Amino acid sequence: MGAYREARKYTNRIALIDGGPLGTTCARVGCMPSKLLIAAANAYHDAQETDRFGVRSGAPSVDGKAVMARVRSERDRFVGFVMDAVEGFDEGHLIREFASFVDDHTLKLSSGRTITARAIVIATGSRPNVPPPFQAAGERLIVNDDLFDWDDLPQSVAVFGAGVIGLELGQALSRLGVRVRLFGRDHFVGPISDPKLRDYAADTFEAEFPAHWHADTEISNTDEGVLIQWKDENGAGEETFDFLLAATGRRANIDKLGLENTSLELAPNGVPVFDPLSGRAGESHIFIAGDAVADLPLLHEAADEGRLAGENAARLPHAYRRARRAALGVVFSEPQIAIAGQTFKQLTDQGAAFEIGEASFEDQGRARVMGVNKGLLRVYGEKETGRLLGAEMVGPQAEHLAHLIAWAIQSGQTVSEVLQNPFYHPVVEEGLRTALRTLNNALGFGPNPPLRCIDCGPGA
Repeated sequence: MGAYREARKYTNRIALIDGGPLGTTCARVGCMPSKLLIAAANAYHDAQETDRFGVRSGAPSVDGKAVMARVRSERDRFVGFVMDAVEGFDEGHLIREFASFVDDHTLKLSSGRTITARAIVIATGSRPNVPPPFQAAGERLIVNDDLFDWDDLPQSVAVFGAGVIGLELGQALSRLGVRVRLFGRDHFVGPISDPKLRDYAADTFEAEFPAHWHADTEISNTDEGVLIQWKDENGAGEETFDFLLAATGRRANIDKLGLENTSLELAPNGVPVFDPLSGRAGESHIFIAGDAVADLPLLHEAADEGRLAGENAARLPHAYRRARRAALGVVFSEPQIAIAGQTFKQLTDQGAAFEIGEASFEDQGRARVMGVNKGLLRVYGEKETGRLLGAEMVGPQAEHLAHLIAWAIQSGQTVSEVLQNPFYHPVVEEGLRTALRTLNNALGFGPNPPLRCIDCGPGA
């Protein structure tokens, strides 16, 4: 949609070809329905946690049918907005068929017709990746697309995958009273790459629901349900579940496009080799954007890529390279996980000279006031210049802290410059100030902060 709107500024000779369901991955099966489920889960969870404030609540309960009815209803509303936008496109531009390449300039439609184009944008999105061993679960195997069409909540779900989708949906289902067990690989916890932060996050989530961050498993379908047998560093076990949720990432929808009929160079994953700053595949007239890139499956990144590819395709032979925005990613678990700028792994792999600043939210003033004092923030700065490079965090309101950090990084600010910005008291953002102060000291640009929390009292 972003590519279409941008290209439309330069030409009226456009074919928007899509034979699948419209409405965007985000609205139909991604961002929005998952957040609706999470909102219900957190409402129930918070209602059970009021005693800490001296507030005696009643006995809240979960109406699974009502929960899922709201998820579906609000999801359909969001999808409706997207459908309205598509219906507003110029009549005759939308072709409701699938297409594949005959050659570099020619596409064959599912009806047998062909279209020849001066420039082409591949924006075919992605679908859930389901490893072959999961097929042993039979009809009990589901992906997140299936979950949001449930009429009611099940009794139990085994969640495979400890990435963004697995963590969000696994925790949400657990909080809604579904018996959940999470199975991961290689000790990954969401997108976290900082070892200290990963260990902290693993302990935090494992304290709430059973999780195996690296396990060998065997799957079989029985009359009672899908049987999962596992073995990890803590021993072995087995358990039966109503469903197996495969939350093991997504794969680009490029395998049926006939890319072998083009002259494009393909990467090992089958995606055309392309320039991320222009969206252009080699020196060709073909561009690629969004989840089809199999790189950053995030809506704001897909929209940026779409606009870039659409503009360049329409303006050929002129194609422009444009700087990308600072990286930003959020996992809507509780506590939240967020990434801004460069990660610990990226900096380490580059051999970058950087220092680390840190702040715990366990004693952070505002976090303790609200009873959400669980979290750790790690920020990274460049040794020679003092520039803020990136951050990884798990903690309260991480979605907002990550935005502040990403904005500072994109504007090229040093850690000292970021610290000149106002910080109100008492707010969670003071935890960011603590981390920046410790980083500034490590970089040699600031004093050593007190060992205890510096943002809790009147003198903060």
